[in-house]
Amino acid sequence: MKIICVGRNYVKHIEELQNERPDEPVLFMKPDTAILPKKTPFVIPEFSNDIHHEVEILVKINKVGKYIDAKFAHKYYDEIGLGIDFTARDIQNKLKEKGLPWEKAKGFDGSAIIGDFLSKNNFSSIENITFELKSNGKTVQKGNTSHMLWKIDEIISYVSQYFTLKKGDIIFTGTPEGVARVEPNDLLEGYIENNKLLRLHIK
Repeated sequence: MKIICVGRNYVKHIEELQNERPDEPVLFMKPDTAILPKKTPFVIPEFSNDIHHEVEILVKINKVGKYIDAKFAHKYYDEIGLGIDFTARDIQNKLKEKGLPWEKAKGFDGSAIIGDFLSKNNFSSIENITFELKSNGKTVQKGNTSHMLWKIDEIISYVSQYFTLKKGDIIFTGTPEGVARVEPNDLLEGYIENNKLLRLHIK
């Protein structure tokens, strides 16, 4: 399975990190070793002093597809989930300054938190899904898929031009504003609307 991630897909998040607004989706990938096993705490790695949480809507691909037309993309997923793309911001900033790839900052072990999934039939519109992340009971990130620069079906179509999508692949669709450093003993809880799909302790 592949983990394909979209960067800079929410305007306010682009602004908070003072990034340039892209003309097309920014893609990067995480290896399968980035997936943190269920019910396992996230241990802050020794190589970073600035790990940020980035809560995201996830899409799980249900069949093989290549060069998928956006109008048919809805046929390639049945479930919507929630996850966290942990980012070593200090390392990422150094890599960006040098124009180097982000993998060390984005793809390290345990950096992909995959919560539970819901049937997409639970939602009246995929383009109007509210989600949020709470840290120690306080909402720190809140977003809605209506604010995406590129919608889910557009992302699937775009990604499939470059990478054949296979059953079980997961797409992280981007994070809204509010990303911040995590600290030991934090408790992160993620919601899609009123459904808690993610609970994670930081160590």
